[in-house]
Amino acid sequence: MRAKAVSTNTPDASEPPGRRSYTLNGQTLTVAKPDSGLYLVATPIGNLGDITLRALEVLAGVDIIACEDTRITRRLTERYGISGQLKPYHEHNAAMARPKILEHLAKGAAIALVSDAGTPLISDPGFKLVREACAAGFRVVALPGPSSVLAALSVAALPTDRFFFEGFLPPKRTARRARLAELSRLDATLVLFESGSRVQETLADLAAIMGARDAAICREMTKMHEEISRSTLSELAQSAETLETRGEFVLVIGPKADGTQTMSADEVDGLLRDLLARDSVKDAVAHAVEVSGKPRREIYARALELARKAGGRGQD
Repeated sequence: MRAKAVSTNTPDASEPPGRRSYTLNGQTLTVAKPDSGLYLVATPIGNLGDITLRALEVLAGVDIIACEDTRITRRLTERYGISGQLKPYHEHNAAMARPKILEHLAKGAAIALVSDAGTPLISDPGFKLVREACAAGFRVVALPGPSSVLAALSVAALPTDRFFFEGFLPPKRTARRARLAELSRLDATLVLFESGSRVQETLADLAAIMGARDAAICREMTKMHEEISRSTLSELAQSAETLETRGEFVLVIGPKADGTQTMSADEVDGLLRDLLARDSVKDAVAHAVEVSGKPRREIYARALELARKAGGRGQD
């Protein structure tokens, strides 16, 4: 699909509303309708200039743009003079909206799916729509582009040959620490999303469980107030009190260092308490030995003491 420039200044006033076109650098470019199908269009994660030309052509040409929040997507479409029909598709209305989208596809419509920012289906509800569209035999096309996961990995200065994307951690502290204890076993760089309201608590938990690792805090990526902080998790957690918490965060944590990391006594106690809340002493000790770098005899004795004080479980 090729775009055609029809004006170098203002749009043609004689053309009716709803035309398939977009405006770029003062030029209005008309496009053809794409073939029928579902188009997964990556959109900017902050800076609206990060949109691809192909994305603009598809967004201008489709019959419907399905989006999480029409207000957010409208900022993008208005920036580029796109007058397409915006329809909400988010976790709260997906069950009702999905059959309607499939009906439009069955009638030959071209539909774009976008998230509020970045690549669709990454921590958003698009998966079920794609699965059902594929099952029904409709064409599904990916338009690659911005991704906060890959952007954060690029600037974190940490190994990228193997990484694991976790997304958002559980909001409750006990569940969050339990999940972090599981993630700490992975021999890979970890990528997490976190909200500003919880980022300080999450950094404290990360430091308690993986404190020896290098990490990066990526805030407001590609936006005016972008900020990247690189250090160890322990140091990042200690300085978290002065951290600007407004905005969106991606946390990147490096893999376990060569050799065995050593945790402090307080860090070991914190880890054991979280493990003992859901595991037997035997299982808690096995994992704490692996993570902490401490001798098994020392960890076992401490686990028994903590379990006794908590009125906890037996050795099995």
